[in-house]
Amino acid sequence: MEKLPKVLESVSKIRFQDCDPFNHLNNAEYLNYMINAREDQLIEHYGIDIYEMGRKEGKSWVVGSTQIAYIKPAFTMEEVKISSQLLQYSDNSLLVEMRMSGLKKGDLKAFMWSNFVHFNLLTQKKEQHSEKFMNLFEAVANPLPETTFEQRISTFRSQKV
Repeated sequence: MEKLPKVLESVSKIRFQDCDPFNHLNNAEYLNYMINAREDQLIEHYGIDIYEMGRKEGKSWVVGSTQIAYIKPAFTMEEVKISSQLLQYSDNSLLVEMRMSGLKKGDLKAFMWSNFVHFNLLTQKKEQHSEKFMNLFEAVANPLPETTFEQRISTFRSQKV
């Protein structure tokens, strides 16, 4: 079996319609860009299409909570790199970090932690992850030394990213 990447990356362009009058990416749109990138990355790198799963199996993940920190603005038509990684997992949830950066090193725009709950769309209840998913999560989990979002903010701020 080939070794799967633990940190997934892709590039997006900030679009005019997603920006405020100052040509900054609107705060709510950061979430959309990062979630959309994560969905595409899951398909490309792990073969997981959450929408197909929902249609065929009646199971997928829903957002349980999200924390986001805005570090620097992203501007209209700027290309940004969006990285994501699985920090923690349990039998029915995932904690994922997503980061948006400029293309040059040290240009962090924002990062967020999202907790995703595995969910049965038919019964409207939490669902246990399959053995196949637990094995995947074990292979790709990439925990950080920081265990809280506030610690992670402090780390980034101390690095002056």
